[in-house]
Amino acid sequence: MDRFDIVIAGGGITGLSLALTLSRVLRGALSVCLVEAPVARDDDRAFAFSAGSVRFLRALGVWDAIEPDAQPIHDMVITDSRLDDPVRPVFLTFGGEAAPGEPFAHMIPEQAVMSALRDAVASSGLTVKTGHVTKARPEAGSSRVTLSDGSAFRTSLVVASDGARSRLREDAGIGWAHWSYKQSGIVATIGHEREHHGRAEEHFLPSGPFAVLPLTGNRFTMVWSETTERARLVLERDDADILAEIEKRVGLRLGELKLLSRPRSYPLGFGLARRFGAERLALVGDAAHLIHPIAGQGLNMGLRDVASLAEIITEHASLGLDPGDLMVIEAYEKARRADTVAMASVTDALNRLFSNDAMPLRLMRDFGLGVVDRLPSFKTRLIREAAATGPHLPRLMRGETLPGF
Repeated sequence: MDRFDIVIAGGGITGLSLALTLSRVLRGALSVCLVEAPVARDDDRAFAFSAGSVRFLRALGVWDAIEPDAQPIHDMVITDSRLDDPVRPVFLTFGGEAAPGEPFAHMIPEQAVMSALRDAVASSGLTVKTGHVTKARPEAGSSRVTLSDGSAFRTSLVVASDGARSRLREDAGIGWAHWSYKQSGIVATIGHEREHHGRAEEHFLPSGPFAVLPLTGNRFTMVWSETTERARLVLERDDADILAEIEKRVGLRLGELKLLSRPRSYPLGFGLARRFGAERLALVGDAAHLIHPIAGQGLNMGLRDVASLAEIITEHASLGLDPGDLMVIEAYEKARRADTVAMASVTDALNRLFSNDAMPLRLMRDFGLGVVDRLPSFKTRLIREAAATGPHLPRLMRGETLPGF
């Protein structure tokens, strides 16, 4: 039976970036296998990559391929109003840089990142298998991995990057605290007449936040949070009606709008694993945590998982230790648990606070936003946290490299 030191189950951005990181750092000292299911490539979603995540992509050597599609975010405005209010006052503005000449975030289409990572993995010499990991059973100092085609092999460590409905997490008996927000996120790419100048906007409306996130050229991606029933009804309408609803929320600043892609929706919910690992198993990305997109931090948290786990594996491997040893799992849990719980709690609280039209809550939150807007030093701290560039982060998120073999 074939054997690998590390098997990564799932080939999304987190799985691909972990495979590439380990191949770059370990340089063949440990054998790595990526198991990736065939994926449809018609998804036009885009994500906000913090400055720390961009530093990570630079360290992986893929940023040059991604940068032409990356739109820097130079500033952000936040409003809080009802949809039909004649005036939409700005309560909070963010601007500035993570470091001189370094935007605090970039908006990047998912497919641009996936394409760059896949090309880099293909040229890295990594073993890539097509399919799903259906079982991972620890036994006799290793884990027996079975794929969807019936083939099997052994490994020291399985990394589950198989999404919020992770089969590997469930099979390992790891609890999953979760609930639905009864909301859906409607996403689409919108063309517009006037330049956006790299400005992002988030409008807090009673049904949920509506985000306008700039892309390269005169385009933006919208993330429109609505009740699930309302989202279903919106998507049943024709393009002209949908565009009219979008124009109500965006306003006139960008001029005439046009749909560049058909809107689609995704259910929004909360999920947090009770543990981030088990015997010879580590969870990363959505398999470990699922948060509301209100702060744009879900994918960035997944990349922090990857950077942290890669650093811990490398440190232990340099001492000749088994990458699937319990010490690796415990060190990873310790490194990621507090940060993840804090971010999940903050995004959950923000969504509950702002997806609410009760007048006392509106007055309280608008007052709070106004106070924050008048505290430059506090806003600078918030930007640095959102940019994910602090000294407490994994070395790859700080733009540093890991010692190779």
